[in-house]
Amino acid sequence: MSSRKTTLFYSLLIMVASLAVGMVIASRLDLAPASSAQTMAAPPMNSAPLSGPVDAATFRNIAKAMSPAVVNIRSTSTQRAQETEMLGGGNNDLLERFFGGQQDGRPQQRPRQPREQETQAAGTGFVISKDGFILTNNHVVEGATKIEVNFLGEENDVFHEAKLVGRDPLTDSALIQLVEAKKDLMEVKFGDSSRMEPGDWVMAIGNPFGLSHTVSVGVISATARSFPIAEQRFADVLQTDAAINPGNSGGPLLNARGEVIGINTAIYTDSRNAGNIGIGFAIPINSVRELIPQLRSGKVTRGVIGVQVTPVPADALAEFGLKERKGALVGAVSRGQPAAKAGIEPGDVIIEFNGKPIKNRDELVATVVVTKPGTTVPVKVLRDREERTLNLTVGELDLADEGNRAAATRETATEPDEQASQGFGLTLGPLTAEVARRLRAPGDTQGVLVSDVEQGSPAFRQGLTRGDIITQVNRRPVRTPPDAGRALAQVPSGGTAFLLVIRAGQEQFFTVRKE
Repeated sequence: MSSRKTTLFYSLLIMVASLAVGMVIASRLDLAPASSAQTMAAPPMNSAPLSGPVDAATFRNIAKAMSPAVVNIRSTSTQRAQETEMLGGGNNDLLERFFGGQQDGRPQQRPRQPREQETQAAGTGFVISKDGFILTNNHVVEGATKIEVNFLGEENDVFHEAKLVGRDPLTDSALIQLVEAKKDLMEVKFGDSSRMEPGDWVMAIGNPFGLSHTVSVGVISATARSFPIAEQRFADVLQTDAAINPGNSGGPLLNARGEVIGINTAIYTDSRNAGNIGIGFAIPINSVRELIPQLRSGKVTRGVIGVQVTPVPADALAEFGLKERKGALVGAVSRGQPAAKAGIEPGDVIIEFNGKPIKNRDELVATVVVTKPGTTVPVKVLRDREERTLNLTVGELDLADEGNRAAATRETATEPDEQASQGFGLTLGPLTAEVARRLRAPGDTQGVLVSDVEQGSPAFRQGLTRGDIITQVNRRPVRTPPDAGRALAQVPSGGTAFLLVIRAGQEQFFTVRKE
């Protein structure tokens, strides 16, 4: 090797070595910037079957061991006085009537005033990591301008400030973090909510009516209860008779090993009772645990395809070309959304999504929301008893936009003249251009107007309402009430009519059984 090449080789070697040493020194001195890609992994969970005896000390030991990991939460928000006239101190959201955070359990009348005022809500949370991350309900901290937490053993006026990190309305979960580190934090352990069965013992720890660290014991009353969590969205929740009251929101529901298997979210109540009557609901922890990395990043991303789906009617399998009850019936397709772009139509039955057979509506929804937005997947549908495969690119769920579209769909206004009475409990009338405009139907819409629906009739039970525009009966266009009447008359007693309906400018598909 020449002298010049030898010099160049050693110079490069020295430069590389110096760079490596410099990186080590910088990291030791904390001079290198911290990675912004760090995330919190989903905590481990114990899936071992529950076994062993429950004795007089079981719940005492769980309460003693886990109460230090449970926190009382005080959230402050600013609202206009007229918006909070009957709120009683809680946040105004979907679960307000379940967990209002009232101090005395009763709504408090407030005078209308054209000014803003601060309101406070009480809730619960639990520590999931020693660096101060705490899980709670979204509705406890949503819209809060200030979040404070109080630990077991502290005076009621001692609070630690926390900040919102991420939240997810679909699981009613939120992740907050202490602003200042606190030593010797106790963290919870996670159980497997899928292992819970009716009759299993559970314990709730929370802050009902401001009574901090209250313990109650009961059993799992039911699993997979369908519970409204957002506009046209439902979550499968655990039902328990462990006493849960306003202020328990966001607290842990623990199994007989003291592991978190749910987040207490709501109670069922009636007009005569603002407190617990033995029916409480908790979000299964499995639904939230896997979301913790996304909550830590500040955003939970979900897939959406832009359809409204219903179960396939059990008495119309043959009409759809099904031998068994499976798939999800497409009731409506949102314009401009992925399903519409892919060619999915109202009346299609989705039987496979991205290679996975679809058993029912809920399975389709669960499969779609966990699919990464931007992914292109094959979707197999049944249309006119024939299978078709369409390619669909999954979009990103925007709950606010979805809720606005659903609210617009509900708005109808009609002043029709009744023209004809048909079977199925429908009264039909002509569709004029003016009525079509008022109903926000496309300008070229042709069909018949539903002017009345008989209470308790087949059409009523399936959700048809005044102001709907029927454009097809059994996949054939109808233009006048006599057209629709003849088409409906051809359906035999006990048969099913397929109706394509326009409601607030959007097509929806209905199946109505003729009595």
